[in-house]
Amino acid sequence: MATEEQNKSITQIIYGLYAAGYFTGGVTSIAAIILNYVKRDDVAGTLYESHFRWQIRTFWFSILWAVVSTILAFIVIGFIGWVALFIWGIYRIVVGWLRLSEGKPMYA
Repeated sequence: MATEEQNKSITQIIYGLYAAGYFTGGVTSIAAIILNYVKRDDVAGTLYESHFRWQIRTFWFSILWAVVSTILAFIVIGFIGWVALFIWGIYRIVVGWLRLSEGKPMYA
C-alpha cells in the first residue's frame, strides 16, 4: 500500500507528464494515462482518487475532441475546436494541480 506522500508524488508526476505532453506531441500523455491505470488501486479511497478520475477523463475527452476537431477541420470549424481543446486541457491541468497543492480533492 502506498503512503500519502507517495500518492501525492505520483499524482504530481502525472500532472507534469500531461503538461509536458504539450511539448512532446502527446508522448508523455501516453505515459501518464498508463500510470493512471497502473496506480489507480493505490489511490482508491483517498483524495487522490478524484484527481486520477479527473486526469483519466481529461485524457479520454481530449482524445475524443481531438478526433472530432480533426474531422471538422475539413470544414474549418475544427480549427476552433483545436484551440478550445488546447485551452480546456491547460485549464484541467492547472486547476487539478492547484487543488492537489492545496490538498483538496477534485470535484466530480
